[in-house]
Amino acid sequence: MMTRGEFFMIKEMYERGRSISDIARELGIDRKTVRKYIHSPNPPSKFKRKPRKSKLDPFKPYLQKRMLENGVFNSEKLFFEIRQQGYTGGKTILKDYMQPFRETAKKKYTVRYETLPGEQMQVDWKEVGEVVIEGRKVKLSLFVAVLGYSRMKYAVFTVSQDQEHLMECLIQSFKYFGGVPKKVLFDNMKTVTDGREQGVVKWNQRFSEFASYYGFIPKVCRPYRAQTKGKVERAIQGSSPQSVFDK
Repeated sequence: MMTRGEFFMIKEMYERGRSISDIARELGIDRKTVRKYIHSPNPPSKFKRKPRKSKLDPFKPYLQKRMLENGVFNSEKLFFEIRQQGYTGGKTILKDYMQPFRETAKKKYTVRYETLPGEQMQVDWKEVGEVVIEGRKVKLSLFVAVLGYSRMKYAVFTVSQDQEHLMECLIQSFKYFGGVPKKVLFDNMKTVTDGREQGVVKWNQRFSEFASYYGFIPKVCRPYRAQTKGKVERAIQGSSPQSVFDK
């Protein structure tokens, strides 16, 4: 059975330009089901999937050696090489697998990313020191949310960065801004995702249900590309919190 979080995997893959057939093949889901949930505003309670192994699995050690040891990141070249070794899969799976390795191996130009009104909110945490509460020291964190278009900020101190505090901070930011943005961009927080599988985000089920309830699409930065959250990274350096830490 697929989790509700995997519903967002379909959404993300489609937004990245993947075809319905490609998504269906990679996730082992019927194309009609993929098409249905691409246009569905809410994730399903559950749906079936067939367990599948990637055709690329036997060739991953070879690919890692070519990329990490030989510096080869030309997908066409590597595709040709593994085809000679018996690979029968497509190029898309190969390119998705290569992407995290490619991003860590070369520097990319940083392009300023602008959004439309109500389109995106960026959030992040920062540890800012310690406070004494009831005789014991606890770490003090600063949560900051920034609207992508207006740069309007919301900030609040907390004594934890756990999932409960993250959700509460998001709720309070929605109230402060007077609405919920279409997308919310996060760092690769363990409270938001359960990691990645072949380059595709595996969403934390509880958090994906929270996002579905409030009606926003969660997004995460690509690994090693924290500059995509530049607005909140800059804002967090000098934010003035709207309320004090939790009591």
